[in-house]
Amino acid sequence: MGFLTFKGGIHPDDGKRFSKDQPIQTLMPKGDLAYPLSQHIGAPANPLVKKGDHVLKGQMIAAAGGFVSAPVHASVSGTVKGLEQRFSPAGTKVECIVIENDGEYQEAEYEPAKPLEEMSREELLEKIGNAGIVGMGGAGFPTRVKLSPKEPEKIDYIIANCAECEPYITADYRRMLENTEELVSGMRVVLSLFPNAEGIFAVEDNKKDCIEKLKAAVESESRMRVETLVTKYPQGAERQLIYAVTKRAINSSMLPADAGCIVDNVETLIGIHYAVIKGRPLTERVVTVSGDDIAAPGNFRVPLGISHQELIDAAGGFVLQPQKLISGGPMMGFAMVTADAPVTKTSSSILAFKEDVVAKSPETACINCARCVDVCPSRIIPSRLADLALRHDEDGFVAMNGLECVECGSCSYVCPAKRPLKQAIGSMRKTALANKRKK
Repeated sequence: MGFLTFKGGIHPDDGKRFSKDQPIQTLMPKGDLAYPLSQHIGAPANPLVKKGDHVLKGQMIAAAGGFVSAPVHASVSGTVKGLEQRFSPAGTKVECIVIENDGEYQEAEYEPAKPLEEMSREELLEKIGNAGIVGMGGAGFPTRVKLSPKEPEKIDYIIANCAECEPYITADYRRMLENTEELVSGMRVVLSLFPNAEGIFAVEDNKKDCIEKLKAAVESESRMRVETLVTKYPQGAERQLIYAVTKRAINSSMLPADAGCIVDNVETLIGIHYAVIKGRPLTERVVTVSGDDIAAPGNFRVPLGISHQELIDAAGGFVLQPQKLISGGPMMGFAMVTADAPVTKTSSSILAFKEDVVAKSPETACINCARCVDVCPSRIIPSRLADLALRHDEDGFVAMNGLECVECGSCSYVCPAKRPLKQAIGSMRKTALANKRKK
């Protein structure tokens, strides 16, 4: 049987050689920690603390601001310095609770965890929601909401997104190897919410050691299996992953649940394990520090709120002054304006590069080669959509299925004219989606 995949996609240099063989190191913070009130899709969290308050590690410092929202917890003990505007990894100024770390790491008392089989559906969802779990692959959608579809009995598949198709990032790879049991436990928790579902760990075939270890771990699990995916970008994009694994197609007007599927990232499932089985809120995550300008690339378990600069220092610092810093992967991440931005729930990596290759590639006219069409996983026409976006033709953009773009950047990657297709399409797509919601 062939490996599972989708139509389109690209094969960039994966860059994983820099950090894949580096075991996870635990990094303790040195300076203050900053906690953005919005580390998720939806309403920002509401502060529960004020300047001068003493807080404990694991204490909720901001409550969910609505149904689609998530609370924030302190990852250290210390004193609240106040509410300040700080740069986010995406380069925008956001409201943050700033805590002065006292270095003692005194931990809050947690409610004792009950055995999984003794918890009701409502208790499980409450545990996950109160722990502040969100989609930690980058989307940041509150997990409690994702796990609360209107018809849970119609969910057929819980898919663990183990693809990690973005170049350079190896945090999930190390998690799969080093925290296999916690990952499987997280899947077990989610499956307890959906009695008719099967759990699938979908792993790219460049991670054979992870595939073997997961297969051994689920051997006795009647409702879990491991599937092997073709190594290709963007294999881990939600729509492409669902199609590859189930052959069910979804579009921009659908949710995965409409196709009987729920997709969760590796880090998210591990967070669910700690929230439900151990009774601990989300206060840390694993982050890859990599790129050709990092002296000693690696993977670090860090408290949320720590400065990215501390991660860079822990990885030996820069080889040269970098021309490009990226939060997340090089295909869908954000160019950073400062390394002093805090690590958030969705911070999978920080990458530093000696050269800004994109800035050194001047844009020229489209030559109508159709390479962007060949690689587009959404099967749309990026070159035409970019033209419509640049002309601000929203109606034409929507008519040509511009909303179906997943903003993976494959088109920009292969374009010989070096046109910023993804950026143009993404900007118009956001405008069109906003106007659609207004209507």
